[in-house]
Amino acid sequence: MAPADAPTLRIAGATVEVRSSLLMGVVNASLDSFSDGGRYRTVEDRVALAGRLVAEGAAIVDVGGQSLIRGEPELAPEAEISLVVPVIEGVARRWPDVWISVDTYKPPVAEAALAAGAHLVNDVSGLRHPEMASVCARAGASLVIAHMDGRPKELLAAPVRYDDIVEAVHRALRAKLDQAVAMGVDPEAIVLDPGPDLAKTPAQTVALLRRVDDLRDLGRPLLLPLSRKDFLGAILQRRPLGRDAGTLAAVALAAVVPGNIFRVHDVGAAADVVAVVDALTGRVELPPDYWLPPELRREPR
Repeated sequence: MAPADAPTLRIAGATVEVRSSLLMGVVNASLDSFSDGGRYRTVEDRVALAGRLVAEGAAIVDVGGQSLIRGEPELAPEAEISLVVPVIEGVARRWPDVWISVDTYKPPVAEAALAAGAHLVNDVSGLRHPEMASVCARAGASLVIAHMDGRPKELLAAPVRYDDIVEAVHRALRAKLDQAVAMGVDPEAIVLDPGPDLAKTPAQTVALLRRVDDLRDLGRPLLLPLSRKDFLGAILQRRPLGRDAGTLAAVALAAVVPGNIFRVHDVGAAADVVAVVDALTGRVELPPDYWLPPELRREPR
């Protein structure tokens, strides 16, 4: 059984108790994504991908048009809007019950995306533009606030040095949470992201994730965007598409404690991991008289 203090999330007019884990599927509307290299090049391709992610178990579809690859030019808001809004409209039209997130740190993009049917703004910049909170407050939208000691797409000349990275992230997220609430965002509609890899070295990200449970006293669900990240590449010495097994290992470890939203590319595999973790931690019980049916005990000949 999940603990009684599992965090709640207000999204799209509903209040959800995050007693296990939620999955956020990634839909890149950018042609220079680090992970898929622009594999999904048309609106139809991206909407179809969203549908597959939902079928695999995604509660949230995260649509982004601005790649965070360093060295690539930053998109103007109008160009980013032209990438994400048609996808959001297509997903909202075909799957009206699916929660849609827009991955952006630009208030004009967020405003257009919310008008097109998005329910949540995933701001990786950590409110670098404070008016982002006002956009969400006016729309009654949910908001993800990430920790980032730097600017999006900026290559730091030297990493920020932390005496205690977890304490620093905790303090910064508390301040941003209070700021967003003061600007009118419903506190129950806020998700906090500790910012793996965001202006952090792989070693710093690993140190942060080892103690990520120290952030749970902030009382909000945690977005953990772990999928195919650089820290996994550093551990495994693999390119992004070779990091899926490492992603699932990280998801399994974090999923032991409820209250997470995992942002992943391979939703189906992550859903399997969460199901097994829920069973092994006692959040879900198998019926005592259940036996596996014969057709599931072996592969067909």
